Amino acid sequence: YKSKYLQLKKKLEDEFPGCLDICGEGTPQATGFFEVMVAGKLVHSKKRGDGYVDTESKFLKLVAAVKAALAQG
Repeated sequence: YKSKYLQLKKKLEDEFPGCLDICGEGTPQATGFFEVMVAGKLVHSKKRGDGYVDTESKFLKLVAAVKAALAQG
């Protein structure tokens, strides 16, 4: 999953240049977690049921959530 994480990180950095601080942390579990927080707000959670961002529609949903969270500051 590290390569998938790095690919998504690059896409988000390209979408929001200079606006995001993206960090990753591996977990001992096989599937791990994938959480996205913006301005202290959880906008995406694999653990909560949002799944991994593995389709364009999920990516667009994440981008919209990030934009909304950034707008709220």
